[in-house]
Amino acid sequence: MPILQTCAHRVDKPGDDQPATLTSGEAMRDTATAESLLAAFNSSFHGKPKAWGHFVESEAEDSDDTNGETASSSRFAYELARYRRGEVNFTDFTRQITESLTPLIDAHLSIGGHWWFVHSRQGEAETLTMTLLHQRDGYGFDPDLNIVPAQQLNLGQLMLAARIDLTQWQRGESRQYITYVQDRGNKKLVEAFRQWLGCQEGVNAGAETRTLLKAFSDYVENEDLPEEASREKTDTLIDYANAQAKRGEPITLDELSELVDEQHPKAFYDYIRNQDYGLAAEIPPDKRTLQQFKRFAGRASGVSISFDSHLLGNSIEYDDERDRLIIKQVPDQLKDQIKQRGH
Repeated sequence: MPILQTCAHRVDKPGDDQPATLTSGEAMRDTATAESLLAAFNSSFHGKPKAWGHFVESEAEDSDDTNGETASSSRFAYELARYRRGEVNFTDFTRQITESLTPLIDAHLSIGGHWWFVHSRQGEAETLTMTLLHQRDGYGFDPDLNIVPAQQLNLGQLMLAARIDLTQWQRGESRQYITYVQDRGNKKLVEAFRQWLGCQEGVNAGAETRTLLKAFSDYVENEDLPEEASREKTDTLIDYANAQAKRGEPITLDELSELVDEQHPKAFYDYIRNQDYGLAAEIPPDKRTLQQFKRFAGRASGVSISFDSHLLGNSIEYDDERDRLIIKQVPDQLKDQIKQRGH
């Protein structure tokens, strides 16, 4: 991911009762070290719980000087648009942003850190990454091979981090171009950061992923697939979704449909659309939801049963004492067959 510009600013905060102070840095072009740091950051960022959204739109109508971006009531979005139009350079833009974030640090954190900004491009897509990086005590070797204390960036502790897909924002084709970390241990801080960004949550990744998995389960039942084929398709979906989550990319329904059934690449996509699940063409994957999705299956004495793990405890119950499986919602097709047999 080639870096176009990168800039860091240090925020010092001696303690809870001391105001934060800012030391500004200067923008620089791509360096091998910055590329490595960005790759390491992305790896940590992809593994964090996140939310997706878009800038809150202002009541004013769009004007011709927004360079394609939707008019927004966010001060951050306003300054970002100015940078995109070339009215302010990267150093001044990021310094202004860091200055406006200082009250947030004072209100919610007892320590400072380094705000790091990266403007990068991959293919046609341009991205702005911003994160507050803290340091931790570590160790290293000096030239004489003596063990010495060394400060290290703590990439595992990402309380404040966001990524804006500048290309999607400018084109106005998405409501999910902002991604930010949701640190569940610092909800007030995250909410203050979201408000500062001027971000309105566009989708709930967990809910969208659960809806997708429900749609897939319904599709498998509707197709009445053999257990082996059902399991293969389930593995394909989970592998693809996890790979997209690892890359920080959305699940694309068109692409998923082709992978699930290569002979009928539109079958799953058409099923979702005809059943009206309300899913967008692109879905941000939720890793926790994916990890919980499994398919139980068993066959014995002429009985073959398979169901998704999330149904256990809801529409399906297991009575351990009596060794019974209780199905509360019998599939209509099976119910019709049983009734016909009864007559």
